[in-house]
Amino acid sequence: MKVTSWRNRLLTVYRSAQDLYAEIIDPKNINQSVNRYINRELSWLDFNDRVLALASDKNVPLLERCRFVSICSSNLDEFYQIRVAALKDQVAGDITTKTPDGRSPLDQLREITERTQSFVQRQEDVWTKELLPQLELFDVRVQSWSQLAANEKAELSKDFDQRIFPVLTPLAVDPAHPFPYISNLALNLAVVANDPNSGEQRFARLKIPKNMSRFMRVGKSNNFVLLEELIAANLSRLFQGMTIEQCFVFRVTRNADLSLDDEDAEDLLAAVEVELRRRRFGRAVRLEVPHGTAQSVIDLMCEELELGPEDVTYHRSIIEMSCISQLASLDFSSLRFQPWPPLTAGRLAAAEFNGQSIFQVIRERQLLVHHPHESFASSVETFVEQASSDPKVHSIKMTLYRTSGDSSIAKHLVRAAESGKQVAVVLEIKARFDEARNIAWAKELEYAGVHVTYGIVGLKTHSKCILVVREDSDQMRRYVHVGTGNYNSTTARMYEDIGFFTCEEAIGADATELFNYLTGYAREPDYQRLIVAPHQLRPKLLELINREATFKDAGHITIKLNSISDPAIIDALYAASNDGVKIELIVRGICCLRAGVPGMSENITVRSILGRYLEHSRIYRFAHGFDDVSPLHLIGSADLMGRNLDGRVEVLVPLTHPKHRAWLDKVLGFLLAEDVSNFALGNDDKWIKVFGDERTGDAQQSLHEWVVATQLR
Repeated sequence: MKVTSWRNRLLTVYRSAQDLYAEIIDPKNINQSVNRYINRELSWLDFNDRVLALASDKNVPLLERCRFVSICSSNLDEFYQIRVAALKDQVAGDITTKTPDGRSPLDQLREITERTQSFVQRQEDVWTKELLPQLELFDVRVQSWSQLAANEKAELSKDFDQRIFPVLTPLAVDPAHPFPYISNLALNLAVVANDPNSGEQRFARLKIPKNMSRFMRVGKSNNFVLLEELIAANLSRLFQGMTIEQCFVFRVTRNADLSLDDEDAEDLLAAVEVELRRRRFGRAVRLEVPHGTAQSVIDLMCEELELGPEDVTYHRSIIEMSCISQLASLDFSSLRFQPWPPLTAGRLAAAEFNGQSIFQVIRERQLLVHHPHESFASSVETFVEQASSDPKVHSIKMTLYRTSGDSSIAKHLVRAAESGKQVAVVLEIKARFDEARNIAWAKELEYAGVHVTYGIVGLKTHSKCILVVREDSDQMRRYVHVGTGNYNSTTARMYEDIGFFTCEEAIGADATELFNYLTGYAREPDYQRLIVAPHQLRPKLLELINREATFKDAGHITIKLNSISDPAIIDALYAASNDGVKIELIVRGICCLRAGVPGMSENITVRSILGRYLEHSRIYRFAHGFDDVSPLHLIGSADLMGRNLDGRVEVLVPLTHPKHRAWLDKVLGFLLAEDVSNFALGNDDKWIKVFGDERTGDAQQSLHEWVVATQLR
């Protein structure tokens, strides 16, 4: 791998973004665009606010509310590791280019810092003032050490001596002991001790074990004390002869993004492994401490970590609230969402009953499945499993973006390769925070004889596609799956996604061309049916939006997706709105589009649906997109962000069967109904919680009940 300077790599990363913005916005006219877009980073913070709102929603079961508090913290950790770290790198690299909304990197950092501190306070208020009192009604308590009885302290201290004390390592800081390296997101105790012999004050750091429960159960009750409090109460065992003057928890967040130039990497897998080792030593971007921490200690840590006062987040409650998920797993079924067991799609259930294969089902008619309402295991996993064991199957090709640790799909691919089938996998080893798991699978798959490639240099392969070639009785036939979600059995139980199976010849031919493009040196072709990024997707979507605009107020665009931030797409939607087109967006996360602004977007509405499932599917509907008369329905992996349109291989597929198109309309109808609970984006850029009808207000529940009742499609 060629060595480049940190600054050159940084400039390379951001030059493409600058060029993209320059194509869309003339820098001379930047002020004219300030009120056209919502800032991407601030919009993400809005999203996390919406998740926190679920933790305050009394209609949500209590332990699920605790889980949402936990999710908020995990989300914020990732945001700082990637987005804030990138902004700090831009500032350090003297990059002052403004975003489409007119903010410089420094402007964004200042606003993020202010909003994060406010968010943390509100999150802690939800935990301490709303959830903890409610938990106490069910005899679940988080106690301080001082609240415990003497016998409870003795029992916990005995546990400390036996299990915890042996693994602790106090690290002193003095001329003979340099300031220790603080691991990313590790929980630590800072200890200020006094030597009674010399009168000198000493500082030490103690890393809290990560593989132990954060909430230590008190006896056999549902009372808990935090692990750090148990350790703090027994510090005399670690600092014998010293007087403990102060002890507090702190945590450091580091830059966790990979700095990798594909074109310079001779061996991409090895290069990613090197970057993963370097990630551990990323620059610090945030320090978290309790309120009331001595300023002298904060100054010492900031100096050693090269952080400023603005990088310190202060807490009045638990630092690192993602641990609350432990309490959310307590055995109180009445305090959780009632389970909705996934069903086998009706046609697949009938086929299983009649001893038919999934290939017979797909030959009879294209198949649509909706996870997790309908089982991922009995559809997608069964498709790969039957392909791996069917002697008539000659080859299996698929993309893998995020795999589960115990991936049954990967195991089926191993068995297929070992049985002599041609198996090829395009595995994205740069999928953020899943790199190590994907590398492990890459090695295991290659060892079994699977042809593993890592996609196109400079692009992430984010598409979800499987191609199975089978020798049927009448011909060699290609079976294709295109989905909106990852081939991951774990997330498939929590993420809402759509999968489409077909053996249509044109789509099969397109899938073949796609895999040739991904694994070989072929130029990207002109596809017959699939719409593929980075070359076709952006122009095709702009064409569809502009075509719908020609129908004026008879036009109608409905899009469900995770995020929208691309200025060119947003501008096209604004133009269509001004032509009278009704535009309805269902956006789970980032939304840089401004909704309902007179003279710009008054015909655009934006809502966000959050609930027990993470809304992950992408659906595009253009009322006149199919033939200027009928609607065009597309599903696939792409959101409307620059990275999806220009920096990834994405796939959208049109659904043409009348039953499937009607079914997608029904799904969108549930999500857009006036009586469902949602968050609505106002023309002041603020998200307002809209409470729906008590009986029909949960769109996900209404959808699930409908899916159960509608099995044959």
